[in-house]
Amino acid sequence: MDILNFGSINIDHVYQVDHIIRPGETLPSSSYHIHAGGKGANQSVAIVRAGGSVKHAGTIGENGRWLKELLDSSGVDTSLLRVTDEVATGHTIIQVDKSGQNSIILFGGGNNMQDESYIRAVFDSLTGKEVLLIQNEISSLPLILELACDRRLRICMNPAPFTEGLLSLPLNRVEILICNETEAQGLTSSTEASPKVLIEHLCSLYPEVQIILTAGADGVYWNEGSTTYHEPAHPAQVVDTTAAGDTFIGYFLTSLGKDSTLKEAIRIASDAAALAVSREGAMDSIPFSKEMGAR
Repeated sequence: MDILNFGSINIDHVYQVDHIIRPGETLPSSSYHIHAGGKGANQSVAIVRAGGSVKHAGTIGENGRWLKELLDSSGVDTSLLRVTDEVATGHTIIQVDKSGQNSIILFGGGNNMQDESYIRAVFDSLTGKEVLLIQNEISSLPLILELACDRRLRICMNPAPFTEGLLSLPLNRVEILICNETEAQGLTSSTEASPKVLIEHLCSLYPEVQIILTAGADGVYWNEGSTTYHEPAHPAQVVDTTAAGDTFIGYFLTSLGKDSTLKEAIRIASDAAALAVSREGAMDSIPFSKEMGAR
């Protein structure tokens, strides 16, 4: 399976603090770390570590060139990635207090600068056999979806994070929709807490779409026709859930590309996500396929 991931790339600035800073307060930080981030970048790395191949498209500034080098060294094809001195790379400023609570400022930067000429150039370079993977962390999603549909590409969408703008997109033309409970509540305009009810609601809204609902400790729900199935959460010593969803998506798509059944791909992806949450960090926590055999 050839995958094009048109996705976000961020620089994460993480500060350890005694408490989340209050208005007007100056507060020392006990530690500071810089990490590669963004759902798009994490999912591309997960695909490669699962044994798949992916081209990553998106926009970063010159200050993020090291991110391109990192993706290159991870095995991601960055030939379509745009580096420009006209914008800054998207980044976050993350405060983490001593109890583990966090506060995040997100600057979209290059992720919000996907202009039409660049997007068309990306699609003009494709063979037409690719699967398009997208999230909700970049701009111009309506055009990206339009061009993908025009070229009859298979589309997998992770509507994260949820925003009201997603409701105006032609999600009925997506082949696979992978979301968590919060995103499912947004898409259904519901406060429903039951994952089973949420996926049934999503299936009624998008009857032609393959829905996969990840529900953390409650496992994964998916539909086949009018029937809903459930994969219990795999045992895990939870340390950090940051990249669990990104790991799941990368392993799921790669497994489908290796002719696994839907159920098998979900089982493999769930196993990989369980291993990821047992480790600290986002991209650093994503397991390699060679680690999976021992589980």
